[in-house]
Amino acid sequence: MHDLVDPQAPVTAALIEAVGAAVILLDEQGAIQALSPAARSLIAGLEKGKPLALVMRDPDLLDAIELVSRQGGRRAIELIERVPIERTFRIHIVALAGGGRRRAVLLTFEDLSEQRLTERMRVDFVANASHELRTPLASVLGFIETLQGPARNDEKARERFLQIMREQALRMARLVDDLLSLSRIELKAHLAPQTPVDLGEIARTILDALVLMAREREVTLVLDVPPQPVTVAGDRDELLRLMENLVENAIKYGRRGGKVEIKVEGGDEASFSVRDEGQGIASEHLPRLTERFYRVDSAASREAGGTGLGLAIVKHIVLRHRGRLTIESVVGEGATFRAILPALETDPIRAKQPDR
Repeated sequence: MHDLVDPQAPVTAALIEAVGAAVILLDEQGAIQALSPAARSLIAGLEKGKPLALVMRDPDLLDAIELVSRQGGRRAIELIERVPIERTFRIHIVALAGGGRRRAVLLTFEDLSEQRLTERMRVDFVANASHELRTPLASVLGFIETLQGPARNDEKARERFLQIMREQALRMARLVDDLLSLSRIELKAHLAPQTPVDLGEIARTILDALVLMAREREVTLVLDVPPQPVTVAGDRDELLRLMENLVENAIKYGRRGGKVEIKVEGGDEASFSVRDEGQGIASEHLPRLTERFYRVDSAASREAGGTGLGLAIVKHIVLRHRGRLTIESVVGEGATFRAILPALETDPIRAKQPDR
């Protein structure tokens, strides 16, 4: 294997710092000699002069670097990071010029997160969809056979069966829509949104959209939004979906004739919370509420038109926005769902001033 370049040449570090890919150059002792901007943004804590082993402590990666540094040549390994979100990399490790017992090493990172997520989501989609669609499909097929046979000339039965078939078809449509939404959000989980979004404006939009649903349930919607914008780095469509799911759940499962309080708060962190006056949720259910298809009361959820995916969608939107979701509930006293997100600077004068 021929040595590639001399890592001591000044042009080597300059080239690495100019490339668009995530690249790291390590010296013979394993310290970072040069790195590209893409590597800085991909892996937090990387600094010139700092040993890579202090930042990336995966044993397989460090063993591969040690082997290539001592023996030369090249290797490629896959690395899975679990926190703060799951990411998968293929790391290409190449030995550079050097005449001693150890050589400098060049690392190139290939982000496989989207590819792996796509593969996993395809499997999950098939498994989840087939399980959840089986019952409504069997129901629709059964009514079709009945209408083609014994109830062929029964007008009353036909009207009743067609109404049930419509409800089941709508249930399947909602389920497919939620599964696709969840898949799209998971696919972008490793890409944090960067667009400034005002949570107060979104809360007002959702209030207007759901006021008719609340009126049908005789539920009073109470909105508490500060006069100044509460801005986060976000995806507006996803944040609309998050708020819609939480407020819709509060209307559906809260007390009929009760009140739903919607609150937006700013500060070092921004938050959006929804409180209902429903029956509340027992503590043993709280840790599992955001699991796919987990239902505290399956019959009530399906009767209300739920797919079992609403809170899973909320959780993944919050995670993509690098936030956290809290759920507080006491049986008989309702529940409070709160999405807490990193806030953005909203003062335009301060935001435009250069650092001093």
